[in-house]
Amino acid sequence: MAKRKSKSDGYKSKGERNNVSRSITKAVRRELDPCIKLNHVVTAWRKGQNPWLTVPNPNSNEKNKRFIKVKSNIAWGNPNRPVSTTRVDN
Repeated sequence: MAKRKSKSDGYKSKGERNNVSRSITKAVRRELDPCIKLNHVVTAWRKGQNPWLTVPNPNSNEKNKRFIKVKSNIAWGNPNRPVSTTRVDN
């Protein structure tokens, strides 16, 4: 007997190109509220991911680099550091 053809799972895209125009994607990104954007970064940092932050350059002599990118663990520290449960009274 002849072997039966198996059903394919359908066409699967390689994901090489976007299906949304670049101008629309940029417009959506620009309209994002800075508070919501920072909230996404903080949430990712608390999950243990290490997102990039854009911060003002601490070196004021570099006039061509007003802002620099740093990893959140460098700027904010380890999100999983142990928290002290003892209370300190002054």
